[in-house]
Amino acid sequence: MQQKNPKDNYKEKFYPLNFPRDEQKHDHIVEWWYFNGNLKVIDTGKEISYMDCLFAVKPEMIDIPIINKFPIKTLFFSHYLINNKKNFKQKTNPLCLVDKNSFSKPRLWINYDNSCLIEKRSDDVYHIVNDYIDLEMVSKKKPLLVDHDGFIDLKTKTSYYYSLTRLETKGIVKINKKWEQVEGLSWMDHQWAQTPLTEEDQWTWFSIQLDNGTDILCFEYGNKQRTCSLNIIDNNQKIYHSELVTITPKKKKYISKITKNAYDLEYHINSPELGLSLQTSPIKKDQEIIFGSINYWEGGIEIKGSIKGKEIKGKGFMELLPNPKNKKILKAISQELKKNSFLKSIKELTKLSTKSIYFIGEKIND
Repeated sequence: MQQKNPKDNYKEKFYPLNFPRDEQKHDHIVEWWYFNGNLKVIDTGKEISYMDCLFAVKPEMIDIPIINKFPIKTLFFSHYLINNKKNFKQKTNPLCLVDKNSFSKPRLWINYDNSCLIEKRSDDVYHIVNDYIDLEMVSKKKPLLVDHDGFIDLKTKTSYYYSLTRLETKGIVKINKKWEQVEGLSWMDHQWAQTPLTEEDQWTWFSIQLDNGTDILCFEYGNKQRTCSLNIIDNNQKIYHSELVTITPKKKKYISKITKNAYDLEYHINSPELGLSLQTSPIKKDQEIIFGSINYWEGGIEIKGSIKGKEIKGKGFMELLPNPKNKKILKAISQELKKNSFLKSIKELTKLSTKSIYFIGEKIND
């Protein structure tokens, strides 16, 4: 008798990705549409980094305090940030109101909280809006299907994953209450999985855009079972993939005053197979995103190094999730929920938009 592969317990059936179908929402436990970018203010030359992400989850399957209490089929929440070397602003909204027409159009269109938008205007043009940005992006490369086919095996789970790695960007950003014209490059990830958050969900992740037109997606995932992946799409849109990559932290650390999480902020990415050697460093060190029990570091990075002996430089983004379930934070949330009303606890423990606070209040008072 043929033995059953233990991996079959967590693998879902694979289907080839198809566009524009797979830009839309899927019936999965967790999914997100994620943008980041490094931009320059046209008038002053000031450098700006931003991130914008919308999540969709099935609350009954996600073990996150507050979120798993909502009696709805799909819950949307968002994180976004903007910063330069001096200032860092972020918003975390654990309850987004999504327009009923979202995901109903031929191209991707998501309107949430009335003021936020992710839309695809044409085959190659995207438009995103939140409280800090209003940007139009033109995709200059085909989608990068991560790990060859856009279906990654992380040993404890599988996930669909593709990236748009080079989005030429123009628009406006809000800096110190003033809107400024900007231009630069953005990056987009779309990922969905049929598995909830687990103790293995720890990662070090990089999106990298080099000055020679090469774009790189690189990550190390897992706690007890680790997976590394390096994905490159060059200036001629030729794609390379390797699992023979090392991501080594250097000496620069940042310890959060709030969560006490320790983050390594400088790395050496090395792949002898592809002739790649890169050094990464953060543009600003104090960039921890706090969302209840899930807290991580996210921000712009500068890159220097070499590919096949040729010196290169560029910019990118880094995301660090060292411990997805901080027990001290979980205990604090539990204590607050016992002491206070549901609405008051949410106000104190998260940063909500005014619209969402109003919505929650209306629902509680119904």
